Amino acid sequence: MKRTNISRRKFVKGLAGSAAGIAVLRGNPGISAMSYSRIIGANERINIGVIGCGGMANSHMEALLNMKQSDNIDITAVCDIYTKRLEKAKELTKAQAFKNYQEILQKKDIDYVLIATPEHWHYQMTLDAIGAGKHIYVEKPMTHTIEQAKDICNKIASSKLKMQVGVQGMSDDSYETAHKMIEEGALGKVVMAHIDYSRNYIGDFWAYEIDPDARPGINLDWEAWLGPAPKRPWDPRRYFQWRRYWDYSGGIATDLFIHRVTRIIKSVGLSFPDYVVATGGTWNFTNSVAEIPDTFNMMLDYPEKTTVMVVSSLANDMPIRHVIRGHEATLEFTREGFTITPQEQSELAIISGTGETVKGTNLFTYKKTGAEDITLHHRNLIAAIRKNEPLKCDQDLGFYGVVACMMGVESFRNRKYLKWDQQNKVIIES
Repeated sequence: MKRTNISRRKFVKGLAGSAAGIAVLRGNPGISAMSYSRIIGANERINIGVIGCGGMANSHMEALLNMKQSDNIDITAVCDIYTKRLEKAKELTKAQAFKNYQEILQKKDIDYVLIATPEHWHYQMTLDAIGAGKHIYVEKPMTHTIEQAKDICNKIASSKLKMQVGVQGMSDDSYETAHKMIEEGALGKVVMAHIDYSRNYIGDFWAYEIDPDARPGINLDWEAWLGPAPKRPWDPRRYFQWRRYWDYSGGIATDLFIHRVTRIIKSVGLSFPDYVVATGGTWNFTNSVAEIPDTFNMMLDYPEKTTVMVVSSLANDMPIRHVIRGHEATLEFTREGFTITPQEQSELAIISGTGETVKGTNLFTYKKTGAEDITLHHRNLIAAIRKNEPLKCDQDLGFYGVVACMMGVESFRNRKYLKWDQQNKVIIES
């Protein structure tokens, strides 16, 4: 079928209207500069409790410590079941140290908790934090299962608490801006999006170093770490390399794809898919003990008549273009933000990671503000607590991501094409 060309005038006019709307997204500078003294609670220090003191938690703690003076916050309690990690966190933060996270939740002076544990613990700790009346920053994915995510959404919605899900890329304003422009018709009908998250591991994948100092029953509480997961004998690989095992992780889907699919969901304005199918396997690291695959791909059909494709290899890191395809134009995310190319110009466009194009191609280019940044993400939660500002990745967006990724996991593990029941919010086999 011959493509109907969209006039250049129409395309430019549409972008102009969309670009004007961007100012609304960025807010009123006068309001953002309002004196803190005029905002209830703005002068009060916010105390933070950290639950889980592993690698990702260290990045969070360093960011929060750097924000201590500027944002009037403080880490006053830390918790871990491994004494070595707990002592390092205590030394870093000068905070009280606990081995049982419930003790942090019982502290009346804690305003919000950072949950940076393996994902199999996210649900119970978040549930308990809600019960204790604490605001929450929970690392991605929000929960380990869809049912858990549904429950958390319901409980947060019936509370006055704020919860940020740790998809830090949502602090990049590209996705809110793209959504605004797509809503205003800059791409025409969106029919497809594709995005990737690939790495190239050498030797084996996600085989993090095993600390020989770890001694279960002496300086590490293995039973407490397992918690809601199936009971198993001590295995240092499961503790230090937990991303490789289904008991504690959704593998590529929940550790990597959650970042990517959330961006597309936000940009296009999607929620729950209609159908999901996933493919892949262990194609390269065939001698690995890992249960999860090293190659994983998901295809999601949404009720908006849009297909989203997400692909990954852990043995080859050549990226694909991160693109949203519309009938009238194409949006491509770049390191600087994104570009939009009208369809009649698409054959001329060669877009690099910096947004550069060949001569003669007419593009709309958006330069982002913000970034994939832990500091910005926590600062957004703090603003939500103090000023009721909207969250960049709230429980609803977290829920959409969990459904997309866990449907992919279930499809892959069962080799089935799955359908989502929109009314009851459950998976059914197609």
